[in-house]
Amino acid sequence: MFMACTLAKVGQIGVSLKSLPCKKIRIMSALVQEFNDYRTRMNEVILGQDNLVIKRLWNLDTNTYAPGALSTQTKEMLGLVASMVLRCDDCIKYHLGKCYEQGLTTEQVYEIFAVANIVGGTIVVPHTRRAAEYWQALQQTTSAG
Repeated sequence: MFMACTLAKVGQIGVSLKSLPCKKIRIMSALVQEFNDYRTRMNEVILGQDNLVIKRLWNLDTNTYAPGALSTQTKEMLGLVASMVLRCDDCIKYHLGKCYEQGLTTEQVYEIFAVANIVGGTIVVPHTRRAAEYWQALQQTTSAG
């Protein structure tokens, strides 16, 4: 785990690092941070236009991934396969992030990659490479506190 404490406090005589009040921080890969920042910024631009059809579509998308007869984890795995077959790199990154949040293992993710490649064919291979890179970046993301 990574703790962020000020150097002034660390330099104090007789102060243990364990006794310092450290802020909970999130260390994020630049690749993940760049995607999240861009997605957030552009979503704000799009939603700022107050288009009713776009808002309804995005609401439907949000509700589709809510818990139901299928778990949210299963829905995210399905979303990842569909995104890979459709070859949407932004969608792949989004669903990989959700799969990471849901606690999927690397073994599970690679089985999802396998299904997507079987369904989509070899045209999906370049997207699998980028997905594997993004999955590694997500695994470099840590929380501390």
